[in-house]
Amino acid sequence: MKNIKRYYILNAEPKDIFNALTNKKMLEIWTDETAKMEPVSGSEFSLWGGSITGVNLEIEENKKIVQQWFFGEDDEESVVTIKIHPHKKGTSVELIHTNIPDEAFENISEGWDDDYFGALNELFL
Repeated sequence: MKNIKRYYILNAEPKDIFNALTNKKMLEIWTDETAKMEPVSGSEFSLWGGSITGVNLEIEENKKIVQQWFFGEDDEESVVTIKIHPHKKGTSVELIHTNIPDEAFENISEGWDDDYFGALNELFL
């Protein structure tokens, strides 16, 4: 199991980043895939047409999202924490993703940079 810790600067206000990460319609706009999302602790979610599924463990509006991601029945708990902070250029996002299965690490790592925060950054250009 591996971990990721990264920082991203996005050209939008924290409330807009939070909305893009937690609003079903916004998620479907920038991912161009179906999504299931409610910004409520304990709610299940699905992103990229079901490629990513899990549970929202903690939601702090405009500040923090903590999710458990499911990789399979036997995997340890994989937790994603996204912290959102105001920044002079818009928003600073701190990403921590723990307990990523070794065989999924490269794909997940590239996915965060390209498909997730790369695509989100494109939305706000």
